[in-house]
Amino acid sequence: MTQQADWDIVTDVGITALGVAAARAIESHRENRLMSDPYAELFVAAARPPMAMPTNPKETTPDSPWSAMADYLAVRSRYFDEFFTAEPTAQAVLLASGLDVRGYRLDWPDEAVVYELDVPKVLQFKQNVLGDHGVAARIDVRHVTVDLRDDWPTALLRAGFDQSAPTAWLAEGLLPFLPDDAVERLFGIVDRLSAPGSRFAIEHIDADIRQLATEPPMADMSEQFGLNVTDMWPEDKVFPPVRWLADHGWRVTSTPIGPVAEGYGRPLGPGSVGLRHTVLISATKG
Repeated sequence: MTQQADWDIVTDVGITALGVAAARAIESHRENRLMSDPYAELFVAAARPPMAMPTNPKETTPDSPWSAMADYLAVRSRYFDEFFTAEPTAQAVLLASGLDVRGYRLDWPDEAVVYELDVPKVLQFKQNVLGDHGVAARIDVRHVTVDLRDDWPTALLRAGFDQSAPTAWLAEGLLPFLPDDAVERLFGIVDRLSAPGSRFAIEHIDADIRQLATEPPMADMSEQFGLNVTDMWPEDKVFPPVRWLADHGWRVTSTPIGPVAEGYGRPLGPGSVGLRHTVLISATKG
């Protein structure tokens, strides 16, 4: 058992989740938006972050790092939204869910159960903000308060997870923060808990992520947040998610984010140079 992480929504990894919410809010206000998150702006307002976080395009300029991040996260969010809506499933697990509200804003089967896994302070903050604004999920959304370094499979099973049912898993914005041994362990657990027909969606950075943290827009965002992202991202990451999944019986589709963005009519601009090595992966077991 490791010491459980104690960050909240305005410290360490937590503030990166808040920054993602701000970027989603910017996208949600755009007329040509790729996705809509009506609650993202509420989280930023409630958190009162120690630095300015714009939540509307009117508060940014086209060449600002916030605009670049909003573009990138719009594409990423749309891809994963479609992962869930194109093949609806009655059971989904959001690993390190942060301020993700897909359990509230997407169309799910009436019988669906969405499990959100994250540390206690982050999930409690999200629940408090949604409750304060009278936001209720139409389906069953279950918060599983656990550090992914601990025994999260047991916590998930105790929350009612059905290991015999096909599951849609999501690892969005997670893998860059994990060393290779932790990523391999995570994949092994997902594989073990997945019934045939389960699906797994992943964001993977196919490059030296510590180098990318020194390029725009990550370098600009890190400076604004007062964080050294290179200290948060492990060195020497070489774990190959596509090959690992294929070797373990998953059918894998892997697409660089550039073509995905172009397909959505939102090509990434020059301010997104540090994000162009992202690969969006979806896989089906069996």
